[in-house]
Amino acid sequence: MSKVRIYTLAKELGVDNHKMLELLDGLGVAYKSVSSTIEEETVELIKQLLAEEAGADTAGATAAPAVAETTPATETATAPAEPAATPARQPEAEPATEPVNEVPHRAPVVTIMGHVDHGKTSLLDYIRKTKVAAKEAGGITQHVGAFEAKTSKGKIVFIDTPGHEAFTTIRARGANVADIAIIVIAADDSLMPQTREAIAHAQAAKVPMIVAINKVDLPQADPEKVKTDLTQLNLVPEEYGGDVVVVPVSAKTGEGVEDLLEYISLTAELEDLRADPRGQFSGVIIEGRVDKQAGVLATVMVQEGTLHVGDFLVVGESYGKIKAMTDSNGGRIKEAGPSTPVQILGFSEVPSSGEKVQSAKNEHAAREVIAQRADQRRDEEDARDRRRAQRSLEDLLGPLGEVRTVNLILRADTQGSVEAIQGILARKESDDVKINVMLSGIGAPTEGDVLLASTAEATILCFSVTPAGGVKKIADTKGIEIKSFRIIYELIDEVDRLIKGNLEPVFEERYLGRAEVRMVIRHPKSGNIAGSYVTDGMFRRNAKAKVTRGKQVVYEGTVVGLKRFKDDVREVQTGYECGINLDWNDVMEGDIIEATEMVEVEQA
Repeated sequence: MSKVRIYTLAKELGVDNHKMLELLDGLGVAYKSVSSTIEEETVELIKQLLAEEAGADTAGATAAPAVAETTPATETATAPAEPAATPARQPEAEPATEPVNEVPHRAPVVTIMGHVDHGKTSLLDYIRKTKVAAKEAGGITQHVGAFEAKTSKGKIVFIDTPGHEAFTTIRARGANVADIAIIVIAADDSLMPQTREAIAHAQAAKVPMIVAINKVDLPQADPEKVKTDLTQLNLVPEEYGGDVVVVPVSAKTGEGVEDLLEYISLTAELEDLRADPRGQFSGVIIEGRVDKQAGVLATVMVQEGTLHVGDFLVVGESYGKIKAMTDSNGGRIKEAGPSTPVQILGFSEVPSSGEKVQSAKNEHAAREVIAQRADQRRDEEDARDRRRAQRSLEDLLGPLGEVRTVNLILRADTQGSVEAIQGILARKESDDVKINVMLSGIGAPTEGDVLLASTAEATILCFSVTPAGGVKKIADTKGIEIKSFRIIYELIDEVDRLIKGNLEPVFEERYLGRAEVRMVIRHPKSGNIAGSYVTDGMFRRNAKAKVTRGKQVVYEGTVVGLKRFKDDVREVQTGYECGINLDWNDVMEGDIIEATEMVEVEQA
């Protein structure tokens, strides 16, 4: 019995994907996503339901004219009542105007990531040639850094920047530019170090992923091996019962590219991406450069609102006025709405990739925003310097009292070391703390590792490798810890310390000793001192104290001071006399003082 994909059936029947999923939910049919397959029996049931709905709608439509025909006769019979009936109909039309205020959908912004030479640029080039009008082709995106592809489902915006590197930089600065990440993997090469890194970046960014297995036209291509290798990273393809969309493509022949664009549109539809073109403008810098003739040029992705020529923009601690705007086709435009990449002329300084952009009413307002940001930056730098010395995993992982995750990035000298450390870490997990190795690799940590760590709030652990000076400097700037070890047990001890720092501490009260008050010494500055004899155990300064008189506890406090003759001491053992200062003046001869301390219980 043949099976049909959900989105294909929805397309054939002319039904929205959301509507189709609602019908399946009503029938109790299990599915992973709109790309899941359903049985032919289920297809027939859905067709029957839609036919019944269509029949009901037709019956309602034929009943309406019949009512309309009887209306004139009624109106002629009761002509004087017409003025009163007219106002009663007017409120019924009001609800129809409400959806006008609904925020419209916007085009998805897609970034393509993967290992070197796996075909990222070739895939983009093929999409650009086939999905951009012929008159607009030829050097279109070389100067803009992004382009728009027209599909049957609408517009898709591709960020044409160096894959994961630009994506991580943007994420590290908190600007959510990409809505969907495409992971390109060569069918003849499978998973490579940079592929794993790209997947880790996309997971840290928490954006939907689609895996494109490229180069399927090659004789040595093995897509099934790629799918099997993906399961090692807990990415299970839909064919294997998972929820990861995997699309075989060929950037050379164009095979599967249409399916990839279809999946992008379906994912965007399910994500329900919306933006208000009439709202407050916000955007992000994709890239910036200096042109010898034009000057400073910046590519901006509009996220909310609409950008106009003449607007004042603030980026970081600088501002500019838009003198000219160019779209992805190279043409001059006067305004740009959401999900539109534009090149802007008007900044005096080159903005950094990933910087957030906001608009200002005028130059005075722009200067005020910059002054506020400068003050805020100085305050944050001071606070970061104060926190750096006492930074703990609790700061990284949130409040105590819940299951916490320790994010780690591992770097070692050999693959055997990496596997050994991962095996040990797996045994260190508990019900309270989970260990998530986001990325592991051979060799010294890179700038990309630091950017990923800053995005995912992770700690970088190195075994038998040391970071370069430049990487160390970037890590210090971003407040990321890079810890290097030569002995594996020291690394394990460090992991234990991190885990222990995130477990909720458990304390118990431990008995120290008992003393009998034999005389009360009145001191002009310290008040009454209990001249005592330690009958059991020991007494320690700052220990908890409980005073018993007869069978009644009359005071609970702290031992604020201990003296032997005239000397201050830290502790006194059994069989010695001492002066105990409880910072309490009602102590009497014959009282019994019991000392205890709170001790943290070591947790297994």
